[in-house]
Amino acid sequence: MSPWSTLTDPILRQNPVTLQILGICSALAVTTTLAAAATMAAALTVVIVCAAGIISLLRNHLPSSIRLIMQIIIVASLVIVVDQLLQAYFYEMSQRLSVFVSLIATNCVVLGRTESFALHNRPLPAMVDALGNGLGYSLVLVILGSLRELFGRGTLLDVEVLRTVEQGGWFEPLNLMLLAPSAFFLLGGLVWAIRSWRPEQVETSEFGLTRVKEPGP
Repeated sequence: MSPWSTLTDPILRQNPVTLQILGICSALAVTTTLAAAATMAAALTVVIVCAAGIISLLRNHLPSSIRLIMQIIIVASLVIVVDQLLQAYFYEMSQRLSVFVSLIATNCVVLGRTESFALHNRPLPAMVDALGNGLGYSLVLVILGSLRELFGRGTLLDVEVLRTVEQGGWFEPLNLMLLAPSAFFLLGGLVWAIRSWRPEQVETSEFGLTRVKEPGP
């Protein structure tokens, strides 16, 4: 697979969230605003790219019996560094994201790519694959964060886009968009839209329906 395909395939064709349904906890929890979604997306992308590079470099020196433990330690160490940087330079955003930055260490997108790809490939391809998956994850979070903030607050990045009734405008904010169930339905709608556009992403039915012939008279 070419480096370009490795980078771009996870964005739409093999998106880790919409196709593999990975990492949806943060997609539901931190997308109330575009700023929070973008910060979370950037944090995960940095962690997954750095982790992929480090694990790929060490892949020939990791005994199979402890490889998963070592991967988790590497990812968790990177998460601690990112979390500390957020607290140092973006303290308010760090408080808004709460424990979800720390939970990057258990995010299935990160662990899945390090286990299935970085552990078996050279550093550069591993980091390109990680970047593609990070961008695919980021795309979903940015879409959800934009929709929820726009229709829940009438703003994007805290800049007024739709003037609300309280401000003398016409838009009545949809408070439901700021609750977790709205993210669930928006994500479901996004998955449906992409799979309608790309039918090859639809899973084959596990249980086929057969027509039972009624007995004759």
